[in-house]
Amino acid sequence: MSSIFPKPPLFVDLDGTLIKTDLMFESILLLLKKNIFAIFLVPWWLLKGKANLKHQLALRVDIPVELLPLNPEFHAYLQLEASNRRDIILISASNQTPVRQISSHLDLFIDAIGSDENVNLKSEEKLTRILQLNAENDFSYAGNSKDDLPVWLEANEVIMVNSNASLRSKLDQHTDKIKTFDNMSSNARKFWQAMRPHQWLKNGLIFLPLMLSHQLDQIDLFVQACIGFVSFSLCASSVYFLNDMLDLNGDRQHATKCTRPFASGELSLAYGFLGYPLLLLASFAVALLLPGNFISILFLYWVLTTSYSLILKRLFIIDVLILALLYAIRILAGSAAISVTTTFWLLAFSFFFFLSMAMVKRFTEFSNLLTSNKASIEGRAYTTDNLAMLAIVGKLSSLIAVVVFALYINAPDTTQLYSSPGLLWFICPLLVLLLGRIWRFSQQGKLDEDPVLFAISDRLSQAIALLSGVLIWLAI
Repeated sequence: MSSIFPKPPLFVDLDGTLIKTDLMFESILLLLKKNIFAIFLVPWWLLKGKANLKHQLALRVDIPVELLPLNPEFHAYLQLEASNRRDIILISASNQTPVRQISSHLDLFIDAIGSDENVNLKSEEKLTRILQLNAENDFSYAGNSKDDLPVWLEANEVIMVNSNASLRSKLDQHTDKIKTFDNMSSNARKFWQAMRPHQWLKNGLIFLPLMLSHQLDQIDLFVQACIGFVSFSLCASSVYFLNDMLDLNGDRQHATKCTRPFASGELSLAYGFLGYPLLLLASFAVALLLPGNFISILFLYWVLTTSYSLILKRLFIIDVLILALLYAIRILAGSAAISVTTTFWLLAFSFFFFLSMAMVKRFTEFSNLLTSNKASIEGRAYTTDNLAMLAIVGKLSSLIAVVVFALYINAPDTTQLYSSPGLLWFICPLLVLLLGRIWRFSQQGKLDEDPVLFAISDRLSQAIALLSGVLIWLAI
């Protein structure tokens, strides 16, 4: 293959170079969403080699190529080169079926070559194929990883995309004809971002039983609650990894979630496949410092959150019920961490309170679709037609939460626990103000999709929480 134009043909790698992600990992995740039990087939296919694994995946899943995140600087460069009629060939270790689909979608390449069932077109295999196609003529090559070194060393022009500095230093010893695009961002910073540490604020519910049992001054119990907080936060982060990887295509179509590390391609999916089990193991290792009941509750939390990510969030109403239950489980975990019993009133109040918050979350999520002329979201069982129902059930849940709290004030156990239980009545109007304000903001389009984080960061909500705490302290 030769070009009649001054510039030699440009061979372009796909995974990590043209696109920010890896098609093999993307395909595995799509397969798991179709059938979770297919995970047991992946090792069997891999025994026959990576080429066979990619072939089997390509037979079973369709990659939505239009949603794949591109490296923007390099993509713009390719568009310019293509407009100048340069010969550009896409050549990748990914299976040839999705490689050709991507080539057709972008309309930049004169040919597209991928792995088949037997040959994994990577490193030396890729170099051999390029030399076969290009005979002894000059060629340029664009890649991103150490696997591309053999090809780069034979190329007359080296193009590095999304590569690290150490790889650049190796190539500097062999050639000075190097172009770079889309410099790699910090993996450590993106990994931390993918853990969603801001969501750990929700695990502050673990400290609620310590406060309500009037034992905040017990240092040993406070330390146990802190250990429980760390354990739950690590477990939550592991599930966030799984959830974000399974929701890649949905997040990529979302106005704000498209910036998440995995959806945007800023963090390799390899870190997700590795980080999920490591964070989970760390969570249970920390939990070993606490009573056995805490570990059982942590396990239940993991089972429910994993089931939610895989299946339950696609089920009508059940998804919001699970979200509310997960908040109640955090309170149960806080009680188990310090070996106290959670009252029925606290569990009932927290369930209905957070059921209302879950309804707000869904209401806001789908009301935002109206501005983008969409009616549904991939992986959700609702449409914009369900907005009225979500609002009614959510507001009813808010009312029930306030009623449960009022009944709690009059319960015999409460009058024994507090010296001035009458002061707790002043919390009821504060709850009405808080919940009513959240719903009003949601219906006015002023609320982000996570009302719990809004309540935690909002100044007035913080003041309501502080005043409620003062009233509880005075009642004691």
